[in-house]
Amino acid sequence: MLPESTIFIAGPTASGKSALALELASRLDGEIVNADAFQLYAGLDVITAKPSAADLARVPHHLYGVLPLTEACDAQRYHDLARPVIEDIASRGKTPLVVGGSGLYLKALTHGLAPLPQGDAAMREKLRERSLEDKVAELLALDPAAATTVNLRNPRYVERALEICLLTGKPQSELRQSFQNARPKVRGIVLSWEREALCHRIEARTRQMLASGALEEVAALGEVSLTACKAIGIREIRDHLTGKLPLEQTIEAIAIATRQYAKRQATWFRRETCYQTICLDSSSTAQSAVESALRLISSF
Repeated sequence: MLPESTIFIAGPTASGKSALALELASRLDGEIVNADAFQLYAGLDVITAKPSAADLARVPHHLYGVLPLTEACDAQRYHDLARPVIEDIASRGKTPLVVGGSGLYLKALTHGLAPLPQGDAAMREKLRERSLEDKVAELLALDPAAATTVNLRNPRYVERALEICLLTGKPQSELRQSFQNARPKVRGIVLSWEREALCHRIEARTRQMLASGALEEVAALGEVSLTACKAIGIREIRDHLTGKLPLEQTIEAIAIATRQYAKRQATWFRRETCYQTICLDSSSTAQSAVESALRLISSF
């Protein structure tokens, strides 16, 4: 079990989670723990909208830029990184504020982890050589429930689900059942935005990202892991740098990908009934969000 003082701040990208967490940490004598899969990586400060140097200096922040780009990460590794940090913060009488939009990483902390096997490098290499259609067919033969529990268009998810089935001899959906059905008591807030207002925020942040050095940041990247390369902006900016996309189309491509990601995040968090929701729209202000959050926290 996590320390009872732990507070979770979740929501889609560009929803204002970091700004809210910063203000709450200042008021609650707290320290912020990252739960964004891509902000874990060093070298992606601009395209992942990491907190600024001034924000980092205002309150303690943990697990930002701690992994090299060449390393892969998953929910198990994130859990193993975050849990001792959260426990240390609480042991010092501070309030741990876990902030991010990576639903599976957050769920690894709130619900615990399913008893799944570690990855098998040799098996994964063989799986990557096969077509997605072939892998999906075998996965559904071994675990028909995967049709509704796995994103069958995502090769990484399909490979992991198939790997679990092959290593354990059991349907991966069965092994994940206790994890999915757990109903933990969580002190958590999820920010939910009116769609058009969130799209405007995403557009503005995308343009700010490009103005703040995203092109130069991506140009300087070397080898990146299969996890890190999923960060929105890397593929689009590389296409621009190689002449495949004009700058304005690059901005639009990043904004579209970000909107799609935000939609998936919002869908995920609507299913997470352990969080209390703060609804925001174009009339909302940073101060009103803070006041709403403080009211919810006082009721936990």
